[in-house]
Amino acid sequence: MEFLFNLLLVLHFVGLASLLGGFIVQMSSPSKGVNAAMLHGALTQLVTGVLMVGIVESDQLTDEGPLNMTKISVKLGIVLIICVLAFNGRKRQPPQVALWGIIGALTLVNVVVAVFWQ
Repeated sequence: MEFLFNLLLVLHFVGLASLLGGFIVQMSSPSKGVNAAMLHGALTQLVTGVLMVGIVESDQLTDEGPLNMTKISVKLGIVLIICVLAFNGRKRQPPQVALWGIIGALTLVNVVVAVFWQ
């Protein structure tokens, strides 16, 4: 089960890279918008995050301590908002500077929550 958890963690980081990379690559572009990398990265983050919490909560991993469910709930809420915004943004034509900026900011907030919230 530890291998599966670590595999999901790697995929979670790949989702983050896709989401943040899709945001950063458009910084110099005049027609900023939601690209496929942002949507797929957000969905990957959502699915892998939920699966990792499920594995830890099922007591299949003994070396993990109790989870901070408040932190996980905040992160889940943020990624759900990102997914909804990205899904709606893919239906529209660029430029979508405000939507692009909100998704990028929420992604960075989610990273900050993950790193600094104990």
